[in-house]
Amino acid sequence: MAEAPAYVILGRGRWAKKMQPILAGEGRAATTFGETRQRPSESVESYVSRLSEAMAASRAQVAWLCVVPGPHVSLMVQAALEAGLHVIAEKPWYGSAADTERLQAMAHKKRRLLAVHFEYLVHREAENWRRTFYPGAGLRFGGNFFLSRPDHIGIPAMDNLVCHLMAIREFAVPASEISELQCAYERPDERLVWLESSGQRIASIDLLKGSERIIQDFVKKVEAALGGAAFAFDLDFALRVENQLNAYKARCPR
Repeated sequence: MAEAPAYVILGRGRWAKKMQPILAGEGRAATTFGETRQRPSESVESYVSRLSEAMAASRAQVAWLCVVPGPHVSLMVQAALEAGLHVIAEKPWYGSAADTERLQAMAHKKRRLLAVHFEYLVHREAENWRRTFYPGAGLRFGGNFFLSRPDHIGIPAMDNLVCHLMAIREFAVPASEISELQCAYERPDERLVWLESSGQRIASIDLLKGSERIIQDFVKKVEAALGGAAFAFDLDFALRVENQLNAYKARCPR
């Protein structure tokens, strides 16, 4: 795109309120649409149509779905694509394999980008890991993700926090073995991933360092993709992350 795209933010919660000033600070026009819940008397078809019409009326080029992840997000993605918009959805991705395939095919046909907001994948050190260690066979991957605030959205820490760690593994070292992943709300902030070889730690990333503009960097990555640059963090990628996370939870129940 020659000009900076305009955004429509779907949602009215804490995250939607945070995103608007961030986008405005980058010189991006951003409107909001808060009536994102399906009404009790509303059919699926009417719900998708209402959202699609609202997004089309916004005259935006990108829809950012700042809503709690869940099955409804697949319908919101569909509505955005029907309106002709590119889409950014929040992690974790709870869409089924069938939904993922259908929506990716729809996006491909309409030549629209589907992105999932795994912001730490644009961290400089995560990209360095991919260049240095990919695919990571013979390495062991571990990480901690502790958040000092309480849970505001009702998603278990294993889904909401560890999916960040799993996304880094899937991006940089997908062939590595998982050694240990820890997560919790209401603990002192820590966001750390590491790699081990032969029992020795050979690399680590403190995700709290160098992340001051991580959301803005993700926006730049998305907008570069709108101009034709490669972009890996789509629904297929998000589904692989979710499948790996579910497999880990089955092996290591808590």
